[in-house]
Amino acid sequence: MKYFFIIGERSGDLHASNLIKAIKKQDPEAVIEGVGGELSEAAGMHLTYHYKDLSIMGILNVLLHLKTIKRNFKRCQKAISETKPDALVLVDFPGFNLRMAEFAKGQSLKVFYYIAPKVWASREKRVEKIKAYTDKVYTIFPFENDFFLERGVDMEYVGNPLLDSIAARSNKDESKADFLKRHNLPDKPIVALLAGSRKQEVKKLLPAFLALREDFPNHLFILAGVDNLGDQLYQSVGGQDLPPIIYNETYSVLQHADAALVASGTATLETALLRIPQVVCYDFGGGKFAYSIYANFLVKVKYASLVNLIMDRLVVKELLQHQFNLKNLREELHLLLEDQNYRQQMLDNYDRIIQKLGGEGASEKTARSIVALCQ
Repeated sequence: MKYFFIIGERSGDLHASNLIKAIKKQDPEAVIEGVGGELSEAAGMHLTYHYKDLSIMGILNVLLHLKTIKRNFKRCQKAISETKPDALVLVDFPGFNLRMAEFAKGQSLKVFYYIAPKVWASREKRVEKIKAYTDKVYTIFPFENDFFLERGVDMEYVGNPLLDSIAARSNKDESKADFLKRHNLPDKPIVALLAGSRKQEVKKLLPAFLALREDFPNHLFILAGVDNLGDQLYQSVGGQDLPPIIYNETYSVLQHADAALVASGTATLETALLRIPQVVCYDFGGGKFAYSIYANFLVKVKYASLVNLIMDRLVVKELLQHQFNLKNLREELHLLLEDQNYRQQMLDNYDRIIQKLGGEGASEKTARSIVALCQ
């Protein structure tokens, strides 16, 4: 069978890479092509082009790049038409992928959606497109199931793929001493900086993250770098006085950290599954006014972070928009590092999240279903 993947961002690339490996086990003759990144390519996918060409974040940026977005749609449609796959596998990234799902159904292709769009949070009308243009949706959060079933979507809960990724991570048995030695770093308590995988996120969050170093001089701040962004971006934001940057080892950086400053997104759940106290940060520009529009009109959920959504209550502090400032960051990081009761309460809630998500095997379950439905 021939499969075409569309992946729109780094976290999707990670999950897709594990799914690609699992499909190849189920279907050894599988030919896999598509839009993705280094991880999906390393897993055996022929890269049509890189996902960084698709990733445009924020309402204003979307409006400014409408021509680019339209061109990307046409490029992707052309690639699908030329590849003639048996199935299209979409990974998250709904703004783009739902358009591709409609196109693929018009070509009589099987369409599978791995990591269901978060229509339960905003843009609920998209669920009609999901129902009309997909053959099967694979959900990864327990609270999604009732939402999709009530709306008649053919779905299957497969568990969360982050459990697979974390279980299979490199250097998971490495001691902190060996980690520090390998990177030639001093022996200090570590604060992990996860400033996001998009340029806009890094530009908004990183300056405040770096400014905190003055208040915590006895801690080692380490930036978990994203290789497709690179030194040039980080230096343009932080200048020459950057902390150590370690690329492609986010899990290792987190594993040995005492606390983490995390851009809202998949990384918040990764940090929780690795049991590291964290504060969640996000700033998409526009200040308090933009936040008011976002909170009152665009989203239907109480929380921004997956950690809080899964528990349906505040487990980790969220500093969003106008709340994201140096004073609030400083106060929260102090609590995370110094208040043992505060830390332990957060860790206990992390353990409850791990129980809710169930065991490993999301990639294998999804692969078995996709291959079976293509035969």
